[in-house]
Amino acid sequence: MNKPVLSVELEQIQSENDALIEQVNEQITLGQFEPTEPLLKRLVEGLGDPRGLVRLRFAETLGEIGEVATPFLLEALAHHPDVVVRRAAAKTLTILADPSAVPTLLHAFLNDEDTVVKGSSAGALARTGEAAVPALLEILASADQPEDIKGHAAWALAFIGSEAADYLYQALNASSLDVRCAVIGALGHVAQEQSDEKSCNLLVSALTDPEPLIRTEAAAALGQLNYPPALPHLILAIQDHDLDVRKAAINSLGKMGDRAALEPLQALLTDEPEVVRVLAKLAIAQIERQAEANDW
Repeated sequence: MNKPVLSVELEQIQSENDALIEQVNEQITLGQFEPTEPLLKRLVEGLGDPRGLVRLRFAETLGEIGEVATPFLLEALAHHPDVVVRRAAAKTLTILADPSAVPTLLHAFLNDEDTVVKGSSAGALARTGEAAVPALLEILASADQPEDIKGHAAWALAFIGSEAADYLYQALNASSLDVRCAVIGALGHVAQEQSDEKSCNLLVSALTDPEPLIRTEAAAALGQLNYPPALPHLILAIQDHDLDVRKAAINSLGKMGDRAALEPLQALLTDEPEVVRVLAKLAIAQIERQAEANDW
């Protein structure tokens, strides 16, 4: 099969990009790289190369150059007409994780017309860490933001995890249900990252929250942790009046694998609705499998 013939103009651009990236990487290796404005602009333009691997090389090189490249990447993210460059700029800012990028990343996340740019900007905000947390909480608290944006913001908050712990503790009593729900999910990540007793206790306390959605999130989060003190609280939660809370608690007991949960789960095998019986049976089987493995 014949290869497509490149236009003379495109071939020249690719050749120039190849030469540029080789030259810059050689200069970096030899400690001779001088990050001048024209050169940094050329490197950012290289993010528009039609070859994915070449774009990646430009992104990695800019990441190695460091925060001196941030203003040029932000300019490209905010204003470049080529969506490929905007996408790659957002991905490169993920490598840099420069806190000064937060306002521009936030604007792109909320306003860019391209979904990849939006998603990559959310990823860069997540990698930026603590500096992005207030903006993410504000998005979650807003009544004007769509669910997909809030979903990305909640994911970013969870990704940041323990870096955001102080903010999360404060936001747990927020008036916004979306904020509180995202905070519970993020606290689960904090507890996983650093075996944080405070986060574990907050998740247990959330099992008695007035909002069923918060109880559900807390029950699900506890299933990801090795926190034995949560066991009796999850056993109580399998009798919650909200079906989603019951389902999450049953699943979490199965994941925890503690034999003390067997009898309460067996009591659900004649319960209603059917989904409770099915999940209880699966959880029992999961606990028994773990018990057999431990016996070995």
